[in-house]
Amino acid sequence: MKNLCAAIRFITIVPAGRSNQFDAMGMIQWFPVVGLMLGAALAAFDWAVGRRWGLQTVAVLDVIFMAAVTGAFHLDGLADAADGLCSHRSREQALEIMKDSRIGAMGVVVLGSVLALKWAGISGLGAPRGLLLILVPAYARGAILCAMRWLEYGRAAGGTGRPFFARKLAWREFWALAAAMLLSAGLGPTAIWLNAAFVLLVAVVIAYYKRRLGCVTGDMLGALTEIVEAGLFLAAATGGIR
Repeated sequence: MKNLCAAIRFITIVPAGRSNQFDAMGMIQWFPVVGLMLGAALAAFDWAVGRRWGLQTVAVLDVIFMAAVTGAFHLDGLADAADGLCSHRSREQALEIMKDSRIGAMGVVVLGSVLALKWAGISGLGAPRGLLLILVPAYARGAILCAMRWLEYGRAAGGTGRPFFARKLAWREFWALAAAMLLSAGLGPTAIWLNAAFVLLVAVVIAYYKRRLGCVTGDMLGALTEIVEAGLFLAAATGGIR
């Protein structure tokens, strides 16, 4: 349980107790579980505000809720990664740009675009809306494990993400992501669409990372999370899941 609590503290603003230990490799496998917890909170919030406002307004509030409860942790990574990856600079220069705490024009554009896509996806969700709201955040955080499995860490001098790459992830550590995929059976045959969209999104982003820089950083992991989350919500609202 200590690793689950550590994962909650790391990627959300929820206190989840205190600890003087930081077991990065121990908490990774719990990221999809934290995603399920975030999704459950989002589904409850969506139901509550949906009793008063229409779908468009509810979708905006859902996006704000997720940004607030995660402390915009992944969104910050998305903006920084966009500034570096879209700079058309060398690998070393792109990595240096990502370290700059200031947000540039590309960061603003990509951040706004991903948030808009997420709003559009959530506002267009059909049934079973609640289960989709629970599953998508879990899938998005499960994407982090995939990137950690198939990409090397890009900062030789260290960085926030360095402790998470102490060794290559074992397949058994994907158990929580596998559990989320099993839960998608509740969607019926359309679970095939959700899982296919997940595999495609993760594969495309990881392939781009590998081609562009040949590595991954903490900011790029955050970007992957947000892109997958927005992409899956959008995919679920475009006729595949109804």
